[in-house]
Order: sequence, then structure tokens, then C-alpha cells
Amino acid sequence: QVQLVESGGGLVQAGGSLRLSCAASGSIFSINAMGWYRQAPGSQRELVATIARVGTTMYADSVKGRFTISRDNAKNTVYLQMNSLKPEDTAVYYCNAGAVVSRFSPSRAYWGQGTQVTVSS
Repeated sequence: QVQLVESGGGLVQAGGSLRLSCAASGSIFSINAMGWYRQAPGSQRELVATIARVGTTMYADSVKGRFTISRDNAKNTVYLQMNSLKPEDTAVYYCNAGAVVSRFSPSRAYWGQGTQVTVSS
């Protein structure tokens, strides 16, 4: 019912920047919190950043001061600007959104397919 499509991943040298985008589409009544998670090989998926509908943000300590999350509610899109990238930022990055498909439906969590970010040293 709700699809999330990420874009913007790729290969970058340490110290470089990338901007990820995630667009939600489908039968959407409203979207609450949106966020980015990442999973490195052999590791569990971890929270990177979240943003509430009203714009309140939260970041993992490891990315504070380097990453910025933002959203465009009119476009149902969330962004992640990643600066000063480090090799340890290498992971598959997943978009997450809490979406409601109708006025009487509960909010459900939806996930994108993931986009690879590789930071070379």
C-alpha cells in the first residue's frame, strides 16, 4: 500500500558528501515520523536519524554534527545530507516511515529497499 524508494547512495572518498532521498508513494493518508537506518555487514541495523512531521529531529551520536535529516511533507520525501563521511559510515541505508493509509487505520512502519553507501579511505 505504501512504497518507499531510496536514491542517492554510491561510492565516495573519506571526507566527502552524499545526499540520500526517500520518496513515499501509494495510498497515503498521512506520514508521521520518518527516518534513516543503516546496516553494515555483520552488524545489526541501527538508527541514524529520525524526523517528526513537525520537524523535530534526533541523531545517533556517531553522526551528530555531520549528518542532517530533513523532509518535505508536500512531497512525502525525507532526505539525509551526509558530510565528512568516514569509512565506518559504509553500510546499506534504509528509509523508514510511519504511515497511515486511511483516517481509521493505525500507523504502520514501512521500509525502503535500501541504498548502498561506501566510503573509501
